[in-house]
Amino acid sequence: MSEGLTHIDEHGRAQMVDVTGKPPTRRTAEARCVVRTGADVAAALAAQPDGTDLIEMARFSGVLAAKQTSSLIPLCHPIPIERVTVEITVVPDGFGVAATAEITQRTGVEMEALTACAGAALTLAQGFVDVDPRVTIGELTLWHKSGGRSGAWHRSAAGEMQGDGRGARCGGASGDVRGGR
Repeated sequence: MSEGLTHIDEHGRAQMVDVTGKPPTRRTAEARCVVRTGADVAAALAAQPDGTDLIEMARFSGVLAAKQTSSLIPLCHPIPIERVTVEITVVPDGFGVAATAEITQRTGVEMEALTACAGAALTLAQGFVDVDPRVTIGELTLWHKSGGRSGAWHRSAAGEMQGDGRGARCGGASGDVRGGR
């Protein structure tokens, strides 16, 4: 196996990681991203037709996306996700999206959290593309992970990784999408 790339074998071929020898543990992951638009978000949301709720549709899309992760990303294990939450907040220049996935299993839920976040963001962007065709999705980042061999870690507001000594440490995107910028 290539050093650090668990989905590549010693011949450079893609492979699904063998998790049969791992014990099931409680695993959680949180991902965040931002959807930016120049449109007046509050006005656009207030103008929604009765019975329409773009934020609720986006939350639902995120949950559905998490459940389809192994169909979208071929080397992800199909896993029975136990819990997915998607939080969407209105921030001055658009939306903050945070998704959390949880499971007790032999493999993590990082990709499921990232996919939930991306699915919700895509739904929000689709809802605003007619109002502002310059709408963007950015900073899709894993913010927290716990469980499994690599232990627990989280990303600080400055983008630094902090963990229990077993996980990877790296820099990354900064900012807390839940509290605005």
